Amino acid sequence: MSTNAGLFSSSLGKKYLMAITGLFLCSFLIIHFLGNIALFTNPVQFNEYTRFMSSNPIIRVMEIVLVLGFLTHIIDAIILTRANKKAQPVKYAMNKNKSSWYSRNMGLTGTIILVFLILHLQSFWYEYKFGEVLMTVDSNGNEIKDMFTIVKTAFSEWWYSAIYILAMILLGSHLNHGFQSAFQSVGLRHKKYTPTIKMLGAGFSISITIGFISFPIYFFIIQL
Repeated sequence: MSTNAGLFSSSLGKKYLMAITGLFLCSFLIIHFLGNIALFTNPVQFNEYTRFMSSNPIIRVMEIVLVLGFLTHIIDAIILTRANKKAQPVKYAMNKNKSSWYSRNMGLTGTIILVFLILHLQSFWYEYKFGEVLMTVDSNGNEIKDMFTIVKTAFSEWWYSAIYILAMILLGSHLNHGFQSAFQSVGLRHKKYTPTIKMLGAGFSISITIGFISFPIYFFIIQL
């Protein structure tokens, strides 16, 4: 037990933790996107999916795990950045100048994404849980909260859609570098594997960005 605690308190351990939580959050993004696909096809199915996600006890436990994953990732990132600057300020500055835009601005993009996440939760999760939500019926005729209308209303506001699209572009930038760094942190850095990992990282970040951006664009088009 003490060995594990010592590992995650070290710089290398924190990098491992950052990689693990980052990949965990990547898996959440995939699941979140797949669940939202019903927005394109079936409002009733989307409302039923939302009810299931908000009431299933296993999902509720996973929500706590997800929040802990987010907090761990954020805190770990802050600690690692400060430790790197404090330990080797000159070397850190030199490496920063040689690094890519994605790498240099991970802190900035991460902070903006966090601010957007708070707005996103307020607009959807908080509104669904505590707001005055319109009611509709499910496929069995039972009364159910109309989450589809909440989403449609939010994306009908041009400013929210603009913020959402910008945030998704920054998320893609964050993922592009983070995906590669995660595999590098767990030891998968080799001339044989690195090009493939970079390609997968770019493909994943572009797919996630386009996928989530498609939601506000879709609701804009159907309002024309």
